[in-house]
Amino acid sequence: MAAKNAGDLDEGMATWQHSDEQERLLTVDAANVSMVHNFHGKEYLVNLIDTPGHVDFSGNVTRAMRAIDGTIVLVCASEGIMPQTETVIKQALRERVRPVLFINKVDRLIKELKLTPEAMQARFIKIFKEFNELIHKIAETEFKDKWLVDINDGSVAFGSARDNWALSVPFMKKKGISFKDILNIYSMDEEGRKKWCWENAPLYEVLLDMVVKHLPNPLEAQKYRIPKIWHGDLESEFGKNLMQCDPKGKPAFVITRIVIDPKSGKEISAGRLFSGTLKQGQEVYLNLAKQKQRVQQVLIYNGIKPEQLDEIGPGNVIAIAGITGEAGETITLEPETPFEELKHIFEPVITKAIEVAKPNDLPKLIEVLRKVAKEDPSIKVEINEETGENLISGMGELHLEIIENRIKTEKGVDVRTSSPIVVFRETVLIKSGIAGGRSPNKHNDFFIVAEPLDDGVYKAIKNGEIAEGRIKKKDEILFNKLRELGISNEEIRQYREIYKGNVFIDTTRGVVQMSEVLELLLDAFEQVVDSGPLAREPCMKMKISLVDIKLHEDAIHRGPAQVYPAVRDALYLAMKEGKACLFEPIQTYLIEAPTDFLSPLTGLVASKRGQLLEVRQESDVTLKAKIPVAEMIGWSNDLRSATEGRGVSNLVDQSFEKMPNELQTETIKKIRQRKGLAENQ
Repeated sequence: MAAKNAGDLDEGMATWQHSDEQERLLTVDAANVSMVHNFHGKEYLVNLIDTPGHVDFSGNVTRAMRAIDGTIVLVCASEGIMPQTETVIKQALRERVRPVLFINKVDRLIKELKLTPEAMQARFIKIFKEFNELIHKIAETEFKDKWLVDINDGSVAFGSARDNWALSVPFMKKKGISFKDILNIYSMDEEGRKKWCWENAPLYEVLLDMVVKHLPNPLEAQKYRIPKIWHGDLESEFGKNLMQCDPKGKPAFVITRIVIDPKSGKEISAGRLFSGTLKQGQEVYLNLAKQKQRVQQVLIYNGIKPEQLDEIGPGNVIAIAGITGEAGETITLEPETPFEELKHIFEPVITKAIEVAKPNDLPKLIEVLRKVAKEDPSIKVEINEETGENLISGMGELHLEIIENRIKTEKGVDVRTSSPIVVFRETVLIKSGIAGGRSPNKHNDFFIVAEPLDDGVYKAIKNGEIAEGRIKKKDEILFNKLRELGISNEEIRQYREIYKGNVFIDTTRGVVQMSEVLELLLDAFEQVVDSGPLAREPCMKMKISLVDIKLHEDAIHRGPAQVYPAVRDALYLAMKEGKACLFEPIQTYLIEAPTDFLSPLTGLVASKRGQLLEVRQESDVTLKAKIPVAEMIGWSNDLRSATEGRGVSNLVDQSFEKMPNELQTETIKKIRQRKGLAENQ
């Protein structure tokens, strides 16, 4: 982008690739940019990913964190640390990505709040101290003190991205600039201000100096990041290649984002190359898809436009064409342990049914939905070709609104959507008795117990401390974590799979044919977790124990057609005995408005089945409240009405809690009717 237009929102952001981003002045999609920066006479390549700030698009942030080693966290000088700041720090520290701080929108302190230089400095110190408190609270022990930011060393900068200037204490000393100089530029005309900023405090220089000086390079970062995000053998040749970011080692590329070219329909896979060298024409192996494919092009981002190279070395954020994989895929030369699954902090909780206006467009819609799910993995798409019902689930109303708009305008499919539908969870409240399931041929029996999963184990899975997946061999990281949580050695050895926050354990002994049917058992377990007995909603927080099994000696009589229904029946029965119930999604919000609106706000929360957790009154009133997502439809309009447009709310947390008994029966009935299920089954 031309220097004269930098920071000018009227000219549009260089990383905004869709018209809706330009219209809403809002980043929706992450965008990669690679640039060379000169620091103390040496050139450094900086791979930068611009990510959205809105909570509905936080999936982009999660995926970007896998590809990078450090992050600049933006905090508004006027609003201070927001709930989303805490979410971003959690996302970064979970991937061992080091944060530095940029305090943005300082122009608002000058133009709107009319603060003195002393008051501005006090504001910066308050923000940086709160930022450090969050790092100290969230970071692992090893990084709690090491990764604190410091105003004096330049790991904190402040400025105005809109007006294209930034400063840090070391930069001010070097250039001889004071806070009074900054106040003076706002008495200049726009051209004068632009000229002064470019000559004395260019934003790019201050921020990129901060990046080079305070954020780690791949050689340093991979030594502590790889053990966290890759759970293979660190002593193996591949493990050593990853730890050393070795250009001569075996290639390891992780896809973090899929971009589908609108003209050619070709997929471009962006992500991080952790080791080895990728070359055009090279045959590679996709570890999740379990297939070989060929790299047609190797690309690096020159700005946001990909530029073709013959080959590229590790530590870079790059893109490759010719591969069709999913975000989170690990690409190597031959089968290797894949990188840990990309886990989003918040789950999709709002769903809409989507249908075409013209029946002839149905095949086109299905193709478009598959592409949408690839481009944005935090959108969940469910295509039911039998019933013709197609569902899209997202993080919130805005997320779904933008996806729907893009399907219409960019993909050219005229669609209609239903009113928002809330996604519930099914689980058990108590330990069941032993429930049995018999195969259709009456030759195989499975006996299962369902019970609530231990809180500590569930929390560790959700926080990404325990990796999900089937457990094929002794996993020291998993075993040590479970021991830490008080799980006995005997039970740990019985773990067979962790799937979507549920655990399957095998307590049987001496069953000769177990190895032959185990994969089928786990398939059936996954089917039930995806679609529970009450309303075919996903299941959560359950421990499923296989306690006994009787199998026909002949393998032909214990295939999938026999095992799946028998295990499903046993699981459904065990869940019903364990008092199966619906859990509904609950969101915790911080709501702020002028003090006069305290009464309307408490009334609004109460009308939404909400629970007030905290009320603080200073210059404004701040409420912390838990509200069921089912009651949040149209929340933005309701909040505007209650506060005459002066209230704002920010999502702090999301959880699932038991739905009140009096609402449960009616809700299950409605879901079953919507899904075309028999009323009692």
